[in-house]
Amino acid sequence: MTLKIYGVSMSTCVRRVALICKEKNVPYEIVPIDFSKAEHKSASYLEKQPFGQIPYIDDDGFILYESRAIGTYIARKYASQGTQGLIPTTNDPAALALYDQALSIETAQFDPSASGLAWENVFKKLHGIEADKARVEELLTTLNGKLDGYERILSKQKYLAGDHITLADLFHLPYAGLLVVQGYDVLEKRPNVARWFKDISSRPSWEAVKEFA
Repeated sequence: MTLKIYGVSMSTCVRRVALICKEKNVPYEIVPIDFSKAEHKSASYLEKQPFGQIPYIDDDGFILYESRAIGTYIARKYASQGTQGLIPTTNDPAALALYDQALSIETAQFDPSASGLAWENVFKKLHGIEADKARVEELLTTLNGKLDGYERILSKQKYLAGDHITLADLFHLPYAGLLVVQGYDVLEKRPNVARWFKDISSRPSWEAVKEFA
């Protein structure tokens, strides 16, 4: 059965889900949501996604929203196919804790600044709104500080959870890709971050969805 992803194919969060589908060889279909008609705020949509955001999935009647939760679900359900080890299979509490730590790094340390810059420099333009230059500088300063932390981590190991790629690495790609689109070199100017980003961003799964899911 083909997984249905409700959203728009250029969305960062839709592409995050599609990326994991590609890694796990899971066929999917994008079911377009018309923002111009506010379909994402309709009563029928809010029944499925109570926050009126994209995406949500319908997997043969199972409804799930939040892109990271969806990615985790896909990796667990299809654990035996596609890329292996995106979620650790060990029962070792320490190894699992390091994976959880890596997931938290992406959501708490990277995403707020990276998504904030995307909002200011990319998404505001789509709405005909000018970027807040002071806010952009503040976000960029914060992000640089966070990436110094990434450099320290990645100087000791290949990926954020250790020496094997996991969802924690891949979840960065939509907003990391937009940093490049915005012309920032913050990912390239630190040698270990640059090595890590080149590794994850050159994967065929990302090449397939980096512009449209």
